[in-house]
Amino acid sequence: MMEYTMEKLDELVGQIKPLDQDAMTAARERQNTLTKPPGSLGRLEELSIQLAGIQRKPIPEIEHKVIVVMAGDHGVVAEGVSAYPSEVTPQMVSNMLHGGAAVNVLSRYVEVRIKLVDMGVDYNFEPNPELEDKKVARGTQNIAVGAAMTREQALAAILSGAEVVEAEYAEGLDILATGEMGIGNTTPSAAICAVLTGKTGAEVAGRGTGVDDAGLARKAEVIDRALEVNQPEPKDALDVLSKVGGYEIGGLTGAILAAAAHGCPVVIDGFISTAAAMLAVTLVPQVGDYLIAAHHSQEQGHAIMLDWLEIKPLLSLDMHLGEGTGAVLGISLAEAACRILKEMATFAEAGVSDKDA
Repeated sequence: MMEYTMEKLDELVGQIKPLDQDAMTAARERQNTLTKPPGSLGRLEELSIQLAGIQRKPIPEIEHKVIVVMAGDHGVVAEGVSAYPSEVTPQMVSNMLHGGAAVNVLSRYVEVRIKLVDMGVDYNFEPNPELEDKKVARGTQNIAVGAAMTREQALAAILSGAEVVEAEYAEGLDILATGEMGIGNTTPSAAICAVLTGKTGAEVAGRGTGVDDAGLARKAEVIDRALEVNQPEPKDALDVLSKVGGYEIGGLTGAILAAAAHGCPVVIDGFISTAAAMLAVTLVPQVGDYLIAAHHSQEQGHAIMLDWLEIKPLLSLDMHLGEGTGAVLGISLAEAACRILKEMATFAEAGVSDKDA
């Protein structure tokens, strides 16, 4: 098992390289020879070029598709920020283990391998080969009254998440999607967004699992209080995570870093996954080039997050479930982009006259 030290984090961060510009140029040139008007496949063309740069080859390929779904509980639920109690987190993890959640259905459809991870659920599961035990603690502390976790626990969450991705390479991994499960986790995610963007609780808080107007106002106040109590340092991702984050958010941060270190594209899901992406980019700005935003969540602060990351979502389906549901659909588009680049005929191959001929 990896020893959870800053040296290990620095080593991981040091492996993340710029995208391969030669591969991107070659992919762009090939796109312009395919039997279509240049640019007519829009975002699919852009996506194929980005994937070429990430995978460091002119024609990227996606065969092994994986989603990591990380679960954790949150002490801030005590403040009434969620429409559901914390008991739902382990219940939904169990549902996922039995294949009954939305992410299971979509993963079967897109043929994505699910890796389910307990990062910090307030429940002791029976040993199960389908559930990876990376539990840092049984839920975070209440961020409205103090830090969510210690700095050491934040580091352990990030490096544990990285371990999960490292292990997935033994089974094959060409593209990674991020998902999560954790009642109350839109509140720490919104707090992370507020810290990094300088926004207020009211500007970033959304309805999460469906709180009413009073619940939404309470949630915004809790976020502002958490920032006032903890005073997280925006330039220090570990400080932000430890003071207002969550164990599954930290785990996803590490998973994103590890994927980028291996030249693997990362399809991020909605609000919680994007909070993890923001922390990863705060640690290593270069990580932003490896990110693919699957969709625009209905959660209020998500557009603020995406603007901060300077990435455009592929889809806008009014989704706000989480679990990685949007990210799985995003993988299907990434695979489509690769197939177009690889399998579509060029003008010369098809015997079709090019406009420049």
